[in-house]
Amino acid sequence: MRSTTDLHDKEIRAKTAGSLARYERSQRSLAGGVSSGLRRAARPYPLFFDRGAGSRMWDVDANEYIDYGLAWGPLILGHAPPAVADAIAAQAAKGLTFGAQHELEYLVAERLTAILPCADLVAFANAGTDVVNLALRLARAATGRPKYLKFEGHYHGWGDQALVSYRFGPQLPLGHPEPVGKGQLPHDHVLVAEWNDRAAVEALFAAHGAEISLVACEPLLANSGCIPADPGFLKFLREITTRHGALLLFDEVITGFRVALDGGQGRYGVTPDLATFAKAVGAGTPLSVLAGKREYMDLISRGEVVHAGTLNGNPLVLAAAAAALDQLAVPGFYDRLHALGNRLRSGLESLLRAQGHAVVTTGDGPVFQLAFQSDVPRNYRQTMAANKALYSDFALGLLNHGVLVLPDGRWYISGAHSEADIDATLAAAANAL
Repeated sequence: MRSTTDLHDKEIRAKTAGSLARYERSQRSLAGGVSSGLRRAARPYPLFFDRGAGSRMWDVDANEYIDYGLAWGPLILGHAPPAVADAIAAQAAKGLTFGAQHELEYLVAERLTAILPCADLVAFANAGTDVVNLALRLARAATGRPKYLKFEGHYHGWGDQALVSYRFGPQLPLGHPEPVGKGQLPHDHVLVAEWNDRAAVEALFAAHGAEISLVACEPLLANSGCIPADPGFLKFLREITTRHGALLLFDEVITGFRVALDGGQGRYGVTPDLATFAKAVGAGTPLSVLAGKREYMDLISRGEVVHAGTLNGNPLVLAAAAAALDQLAVPGFYDRLHALGNRLRSGLESLLRAQGHAVVTTGDGPVFQLAFQSDVPRNYRQTMAANKALYSDFALGLLNHGVLVLPDGRWYISGAHSEADIDATLAAAANAL
């Protein structure tokens, strides 16, 4: 395997000299040479891209790739979908931003409140981190309580109050709030449990129930293994938060408008008090949304909870969202997306197992995880058993054969992918091995 990997590395370097030159130049002026730290994990180095169309991307050296990273998830309709691009261009001709009200704000808000089960009212911002911070503030204001409960491996943005126990080593004690990087504030306001562990949640509420304002989770643990909730676990979270007077937050930055039009809350049949959205809702533009029940969102309406931002409700991104919602609401869109994702997922499993690899996939249709391990994980700690080096080698081989995947094992499907793309991807996977 190592000799094959070395060959892939050598061949990729030979045909991506333009990317390497740009990466070396970028590091002289841009911290780390990239605009988001996760991108540094790309092998053999971060590639630079020139354009994208549909399910494909082309790098600056004119190499073509079938793309399953989809900009880390936002491109639910693929690259440069014509309806979205046309809507942005039409709005750009009228104005880039106003810092004042415009019609698209309430038009998109009305559509979201009609679609999302928890949404009596919505608020707009620019990134998932923004609306998670707003949700945590709102929960503290609504309950008068200082703490919140989250789960290991769940990602709720990179703000100090949320970037806790997301990535850590196996030696970390259970339930210990662990900052991810230096310079973060202390996390004495955060309680941490393992995903799918009812007993741990019960124990934390028994000990701290009067202090817990909110329970936050991804309804599908998409950021750390695409691990679904055990049967009944989301309903349990709904019941225990209601019983103790705490709010329930679904972080749907990934699941929202990806697993279903009405998100994970619609697909899994549990309605939270608040939910955060980003990525797919903007179809590739920087839009985020906090949706919630009126009794909590009215704290924003009355000015009791501060929600601010110069570019909130930007007309370009709301034009994109309005056009995207038209496409996402077409009957059969999500049926097709799930069918393609399931076919790719099962095809990769069969191919790799036939080569003697222990491999599992987890997820839900258009977002899934592929991991080289024997047992299906139920929480983040169990994903640590995966052979990440082997996956990295596999991803490098795929790249050499024209398939771009994320370095963490997550795969995304868009409405632009086709059956022919799946066929080509499985053929590339066979060649990569």
